Amino acid sequence: MQGHASDRSQPPSPSPLDRFRISLVEFSGGFGDIGTFIPLAVGLSVATGMDFGIILIFAGAANIFAGVLFGLPVPVQPMKVIAAVAIADALSPGAVAAAGIATGAVVLVVGLSRLIEAIEKAVPMWVVRGILLGVAVKLFIRAASYIRSTPYVGFDSIVTAASLALLVIATRRFSRFPSAFALFIVGLLISFPTARPALEAAGAGPPSFAIALPTGSEWVSGILGAAILQVPLTILNSVIAVCALSGDLFPGRRMSSRKTALSVGLINLVTCWFGAMPVCHGSGGLAAQYRFGARTGGSVVLVGVLKIAVGAAFASTAVAVMAAYPASVLGVLLVFAALELARPAMDQTELPYFIVTLLTAVVIGLVNTIAGVAVGLVLAFTIQKRAR
Repeated sequence: MQGHASDRSQPPSPSPLDRFRISLVEFSGGFGDIGTFIPLAVGLSVATGMDFGIILIFAGAANIFAGVLFGLPVPVQPMKVIAAVAIADALSPGAVAAAGIATGAVVLVVGLSRLIEAIEKAVPMWVVRGILLGVAVKLFIRAASYIRSTPYVGFDSIVTAASLALLVIATRRFSRFPSAFALFIVGLLISFPTARPALEAAGAGPPSFAIALPTGSEWVSGILGAAILQVPLTILNSVIAVCALSGDLFPGRRMSSRKTALSVGLINLVTCWFGAMPVCHGSGGLAAQYRFGARTGGSVVLVGVLKIAVGAAFASTAVAVMAAYPASVLGVLLVFAALELARPAMDQTELPYFIVTLLTAVVIGLVNTIAGVAVGLVLAFTIQKRAR
């Protein structure tokens, strides 16, 4: 596929059933992204002291908002750079809020000014495919690290991961089998013995709502330490790449880059003031949820309702369970998400464009997204210039 990542003309509006369905398969598909959500959400809560109930409630509200707005299984994922920096450096909740608010403000301005459309048109599709493939490589590496961290035999083990992977493959022909939900339940059953002591000590009840007003130093540490690195990644992966992937997965229903930028910006500008986790719409999450059966906005609305219910009633209990969630199950979920995300890269049939896609992905996997995109853009523009 050649050309640029520009928005395409839209056909007649889809029917209500195309936009919103309530079913077990949709519900199951909404769990496809749990392998990304759980580790970062729990890690943020443990490392920074952020209220896990607040994280769940506002992430659930964002799920519902995205599902209704787009009518597609648009994921709500943690902003990975902010989450990683916050966990590694044990940032304060105020600094995390500052990073999310600042990133949301920039993305909102980019969307309102229509600059996002100019950026989208300037980035060749081959580079966008490279971003998707690079994120797939990173997901696969993380999945491998989860699985390798387990013993060979046991409830949470390499044998368990292999067995669950075979289960997903074997049930692939049964489109209505809720494989992601089945894996999630298996993970809960495996985690229960480890989490039981914490569950007995944990109490039930709603979290405490409060305004997270960052101090001056928290604004500085949040913006300079995390937001500056997060903004380009959000624009490239959570807007441009996810829109391109939506066009591949849902022909004729491609997400608007402007609407997507406005969604990411508004969600974070509203929720981060209340101690919510900074979130975005990642391409990896969309691929994962599609792979496990999600086809409409109903999938993420159902999962959003569940998050709100758990966050409001059992936040401390959920922390205990999620902290003990088996790495083998998370690894399997991420493996199949990576495979789905990598699939559009195979559309590159001409060798020069495939090389751009491949090198972009390799540098993203070995270095980071920004470096990979830079290499891809230089190579793509060089090929375009010589072709003229």
